[in-house]
Amino acid sequence: MNKKEVKRGKMLIIDALVAAVLLAFDQFTKYLAIVHLKGQPAYVLIDGVLELQYLENRGSAFGMLQNQKFFILFVSIIFMIILLLFLFKLPEQKKFCVIHILIASIIAGGLGNMIDRFRFDYVVDFISFILINYPIFNVADIYVVVATIGLFILFLFVFKEKDLEFLNFKQNRYREMK
Repeated sequence: MNKKEVKRGKMLIIDALVAAVLLAFDQFTKYLAIVHLKGQPAYVLIDGVLELQYLENRGSAFGMLQNQKFFILFVSIIFMIILLLFLFKLPEQKKFCVIHILIASIIAGGLGNMIDRFRFDYVVDFISFILINYPIFNVADIYVVVATIGLFILFLFVFKEKDLEFLNFKQNRYREMK
């Protein structure tokens, strides 16, 4: 193996470790929610702002697509495959490390909620931001939302078009001929 392949392998191992740690933390928090919050009244952390309240979400984001487990899982699996392909295509340059971490975070969040759907037929949600009457969510949702916002900011304001040429699926040999 050459240096480039070794470096890519190391980055992918780091990605897997980041995703595994985040996934473990998500599953641990959901376990705690089931054990301590299920069947209990909301636990107030900050009065009028933040509560812990157990909810079994049988839909997708914001409770949409209620009881559509197989469709949600199918779309989630396709999305995971796309993210993994993107991850494998990412250059191993240092400036792309943050993208690796953000994608690993999205994968961890997606897997965390997929595991719930497989195990329970619903996703365990328990964080309630009542100040703005926001839908109840979980740690995996935080990973997905924060990492997606981070990617959006990076792609919009930090990376230039030239930096993102690796995303081009067209064959480069035709460009080189011109």
